[in-house]
Amino acid sequence: MPTSTHWDVFYGGDIQTTPQMAFGITPRLTRATGLISSAARHLSTSAVALQQDFTHFGYKTIPKDEKENLVKGVFSSVASNYDVMNDVMSMGIHRLWKKHLIEKLDCGMRPNSNEPLDFLDVAGGTGDIAFGLLDHARLKYGDNKSTMTVADINPDMLREGEKRCLSTPYANSPRIQFLEQNGEKMDAIPDNSKDVYTIAFGIRNFTNIQAGLNTAYRVLKPGGIFACLEFSQVNDPALDYLYQAYSFSLLPLMGQLIANDRDSYQYLVESIRKFPNQETFANMIREAGFYVPGKGYENLTFGVAAIHIGVKL
Repeated sequence: MPTSTHWDVFYGGDIQTTPQMAFGITPRLTRATGLISSAARHLSTSAVALQQDFTHFGYKTIPKDEKENLVKGVFSSVASNYDVMNDVMSMGIHRLWKKHLIEKLDCGMRPNSNEPLDFLDVAGGTGDIAFGLLDHARLKYGDNKSTMTVADINPDMLREGEKRCLSTPYANSPRIQFLEQNGEKMDAIPDNSKDVYTIAFGIRNFTNIQAGLNTAYRVLKPGGIFACLEFSQVNDPALDYLYQAYSFSLLPLMGQLIANDRDSYQYLVESIRKFPNQETFANMIREAGFYVPGKGYENLTFGVAAIHIGVKL
């Protein structure tokens, strides 16, 4: 693995925690509170049972076993216009974010090494991150041996990536393969087999995000790096207000005008709002077993997106 990147410096700082607050109950309310608590426990148990069987699809609550096909439908609809979709959702800045991610990872087999890297790009359908990583390794380090697996649950996205691959130096090369896989399971990927796991704008569409993170930990070698680029939460209230106005008012309309697909763009906007904030997601990465350097993330464009890093020790 590359040793030149110092994650503790790049992602320096500590997460600030907020003490939990406790509220007392006056003696006069004790009896009423007991009755309410008993009912609440019953309702809470029922709610937990319901939560185990349901999840969100944007702002809709749906049975968990339906989400995979619904997400497939969204990305089948936008596959041929995927870059246009990201241009609309990020005002074109997603290309700079991806370039930044690739440069910060700075991956590639060094000239004095005989150990090529094995990359895995998940939800990577169209291949832009995959091609970018291989290009960086080749152009900066002369690495023509490291390999790439592009995994995506959607065959339409994979076909788009395979088509684009034909115009790259990796066309018909054994160094890159496209694989239809569920990112929460990755059944075809052995344990401890990958050096770098990347996922860009994909993990928020998982039915079970924690399962996806656990799988990322499973497939990485010790010392392997997990890197996620995802839309996130703007921290400044004024900027967030403007961003939400743009997202909910203009994006679905532009989806209708550009791709004749308002509903898919509406879902994608809503899915961003349902995704955990930066601190919560960093803690989920820790929960999967990763070492998270510093605060574990870097905000991009005021938090519109964020890069999250984890290392399997």
